[in-house]
Amino acid sequence: LSELEALMERMKRLQEDKEDEEASQEEMATRFEKEKKESLLVISGGICAFPVPFAFDDEIVSTDVSRYIEDPGFGYKDFARRGEDHLPTFRAQDYTWENHGFSLVNRLYSDIGHLLDEKFRMVYNLTYNTMATHEDVDTTTLRRALFNYVHCMYGIRYDDYDYGEVNQLLERSLKVYIKTVTCYPERTTKRMYDSYWRQFKHSEKVHVNLLLMEARMQAELLYALRAITRHLT
Repeated sequence: LSELEALMERMKRLQEDKEDEEASQEEMATRFEKEKKESLLVISGGICAFPVPFAFDDEIVSTDVSRYIEDPGFGYKDFARRGEDHLPTFRAQDYTWENHGFSLVNRLYSDIGHLLDEKFRMVYNLTYNTMATHEDVDTTTLRRALFNYVHCMYGIRYDDYDYGEVNQLLERSLKVYIKTVTCYPERTTKRMYDSYWRQFKHSEKVHVNLLLMEARMQAELLYALRAITRHLT
């Protein structure tokens, strides 16, 4: 099977498995913890715990971005240290964008919540219902896996989502690309972009970038707004 056909087959199998039997809450929690720990092993630029074919360290661009920011030391840091047994988890059900963050940000800045919510929804639901040359394809499962993997890297867990889907749908080179684009965008290279979903259209891969950036923004907002809520109460 080609890369595309294999991905579509996995999507179909996941849907069939979900209809036959749903994973228990305990199983889903275990799969999240596994995915969360593995995400810490994915290093931007391709130096990772995965096999050599998925490494891109020979093409890392040395970009000096310090001249564009006031604090050269400011940047992304993993939410936990590697090797820790109990990694912190942000349970989305305890503080959601829809039920908590949206209303608070609207109080702080009139109508900004509506604009942000519209942006999140538009990008998340954006689809041509295609996968490369295939038409009339429901890509919901794939879009959800991309969005939730970004939140997983930030330690955010959705109790009603089976994180086993992430490992089924997102190949290793794509995970490296996701972490680089999301956490260290200045290190992204064309080779990394070309390494995944080779048969997909550029418009579909650009949509991936949009989805990753909106997932990252929402994750950052959730942490910030939760902190503000705790301060106010």
